[in-house]
Amino acid sequence: MAAKTYDDIKLEITGKIGVIKFNRPKSLNAFGGSLIADTIDALRYLDEHPDTIFTVLTGEGRFFSAGADVKATGSEAPVDYKYIGEKKLAMITRFGSAIEILRSMIDHHKVLILALNGPAVGAGACWFPGVADIVLASRTTYLQCPFSALALVPENGSALSFAQHIGIHRANDFLMFGRKLSVEECEAAGLVNYVFEEAGDAFQAKVLAFLQGQLDVNDGKSMMEMKRLQNAPIRDARMVAVYNAMDALAERFVEDAPVKRFAEKKKELLAKKRSSKI
Repeated sequence: MAAKTYDDIKLEITGKIGVIKFNRPKSLNAFGGSLIADTIDALRYLDEHPDTIFTVLTGEGRFFSAGADVKATGSEAPVDYKYIGEKKLAMITRFGSAIEILRSMIDHHKVLILALNGPAVGAGACWFPGVADIVLASRTTYLQCPFSALALVPENGSALSFAQHIGIHRANDFLMFGRKLSVEECEAAGLVNYVFEEAGDAFQAKVLAFLQGQLDVNDGKSMMEMKRLQNAPIRDARMVAVYNAMDALAERFVEDAPVKRFAEKKKELLAKKRSSKI
């Protein structure tokens, strides 16, 4: 299969390892441009690749992903809807791509490796760790999901997938309160398998060396079968959780709760700036 090129990700294949690298470092790999569509296509491409065993998701630069592209979203013109039903359908359409990227990961046949090269915030933190098979992280990594502060909800099934990995109480603390989790806390809770001291290109090289070491001593098909046997009983529950989260998020936007919350936050920031000048 010939290599493919994309606008907002890099796809690299080294032997039995395929690497999908978010490539919008100037925006901290926020989900703007064609990043989501590119990633979905690359996941499909590697899923059918005849030689690869591992599929690695990682990021270019110092952040794994800052999540939603707030600048792009903030520049959108307001829309007047005829009625609530039309608005709800528009919100469902808006979040449909997120459902497909989760399905692409949940149904991925290869061993899915999340290589957190740095901080992950919002969607960048919640979409991936709970559905990855193995999570590797640089010491520079932290996770944070400030959904409640923005009148949003835990996205794409993360309320379930995080509870499956770190337990309900830890998941509640992380997702309800928006608390920042250090990489040490992630490792202690079992959300991260290995933490590497390296950062940047050295981290990426360490990830490839580590995975090649596993291929040297383990049979690839056996590792893929292990994944299939483990994930088969929970696949449908994960997808239902993704759809439920999408619906809940759409309802929050139908209620205009995030818009009102953003307006309140903006007013608070302006008031602080004025007081600091006095």
